[in-house]
Amino acid sequence: MHPNLTYQLQRFFGTTDLSQITQDPNMRRFLEDVEVTYEEKDQDQSMIALLLQERLNSEQALKREKSEQGALIHKLEEAHNQLLQSEKMASIGSLAAGVAHEINNPIGFVASNLGSLSSYLEDLFTVIDSYSQELTALKPNSQSAQLAKELDLTYLKDDTHILLGECMDGIQRVKRIVQDLKDFSHVDHGEWIVTNIHQGLDSTLNIVNNEIKYKATVEKRYGQIPDIVCIGSQLNQVFMNLLVNAAHAIVNQGKITVETGVVGQEVFVKISDTGSGIKPENLNRIFDPFFTTKPVGKGTGLGLSLSYGIVKRHNGRIAVESELGKGSTFTVWLPITHSKDAEENKQIGVKLPQSA
Repeated sequence: MHPNLTYQLQRFFGTTDLSQITQDPNMRRFLEDVEVTYEEKDQDQSMIALLLQERLNSEQALKREKSEQGALIHKLEEAHNQLLQSEKMASIGSLAAGVAHEINNPIGFVASNLGSLSSYLEDLFTVIDSYSQELTALKPNSQSAQLAKELDLTYLKDDTHILLGECMDGIQRVKRIVQDLKDFSHVDHGEWIVTNIHQGLDSTLNIVNNEIKYKATVEKRYGQIPDIVCIGSQLNQVFMNLLVNAAHAIVNQGKITVETGVVGQEVFVKISDTGSGIKPENLNRIFDPFFTTKPVGKGTGLGLSLSYGIVKRHNGRIAVESELGKGSTFTVWLPITHSKDAEENKQIGVKLPQSA
């Protein structure tokens, strides 16, 4: 007998023993008909429950699919934005390399001509000294001797050497900037090669010097690190973004510290500033595409996102810690060797590892 029917009969007759009641043939047939009704009701309820469950499962599957599509769209947008930024940097790199090449040619012959001019002037001053000595011995009060004294020929000779030296020093500085510009762009070296991180940092510091020199002094704390296998031009972009951001974070005068070292099979580049710092609620968003705390028109919000992607492709990671009003520290960790079969890329950390 159906459990619900049994329960209702027991309540109606006030007894749990229904054997005497069910002995009556008429009552038994009546109860059988009622039981059929209860079973049909159970089947209807089961069907409704099944349909509801199917509906619920369909809705959950639809939500999962929508969530997966949203995540895929987000990844595609991020990849698209990073591709655009990479192409932009590649175009800038090509332009920089072309400009550097064009500057290098005239700088080369100016430097060569200054070297020749210095040699010629040395010979010319030797002849003038010889004439001056003979003229002074023969005619000490001649007009030429008096003119040499008035013009202070000795001072002119010494100052000419100083001026030529300053010109040569200026030419050498321009040549260094041009070389740094070529090293920074590396448009034809987008491949994994053994790279000196310190040279990349020095080149990048020279390139962004105009962004930094009015805001901060730079302190280098280079450690003894080995050369690593990487794409040097891409890491230079990372260093440039971090250095420019550090300069922008400093309101008046401050200090930017660049520190390097090695821990185990990884090298690290730590860039610290004494700027305004990052709000705690923004720490987990700073690597999101288009997220920026800079004023409108000041930044695109792609610098750190692109940097994170580059470091991740190098099987490295970026750690950041910041204190509002005191400054921030970004640490780039990179493996010394590159392996295509490396483990899954490490995730971003917010706290700097104690080993650093």
